[in-house]
Amino acid sequence: MSAAQKVQQHPVYIQAQGKASYYVNQLDKELTKYPVLNNLEQRTQIPKTYTVIGGAALLVLLHLINPLAAMISNLVGWGLPAYLSFKAIESPSPQDDVQWLTYWVVFGFFNFLEGIAVRVLLYYIPWYWAFKTVFILWLQLPAFRGAQTTYITVLKPILTSASARAVAQSTTDTANSALHD
Repeated sequence: MSAAQKVQQHPVYIQAQGKASYYVNQLDKELTKYPVLNNLEQRTQIPKTYTVIGGAALLVLLHLINPLAAMISNLVGWGLPAYLSFKAIESPSPQDDVQWLTYWVVFGFFNFLEGIAVRVLLYYIPWYWAFKTVFILWLQLPAFRGAQTTYITVLKPILTSASARAVAQSTTDTANSALHD
């Protein structure tokens, strides 16, 4: 028996192969929800799961080439969400509109903060663009609902407070102008 056959018959190898197969099947079930991937699979005869895994591997590889990392990260943050936002606008259901509006608010706020501090972030956080890409994926993937979580826990309190201060200031300004008239 060769060394390769011994490895393939080892219980740990068999268990790992079973788990990998399970996760590939689960990913395939999830990806079936996207007609674009189903059409791509029919046209190319390449399973959509392999296409997505290969695309993810390519993104990781491009992140390793640092000059392309920012562009790839921003493409991940814009490409799929832009397409799914278009689909949400065209669908009659308002639920997907809320999901993507929330995503764009959080993504825009994050990019605003990043624009202010990008040099500091790049200096102190190695692999910043890779972490940003993972964060963006967490924001946009429906399984995690990261955009909603971030909006509710971070942005909503800030925006509610700012809005309340703006209303209070407006009321004070109106009262002051009424006193001076």
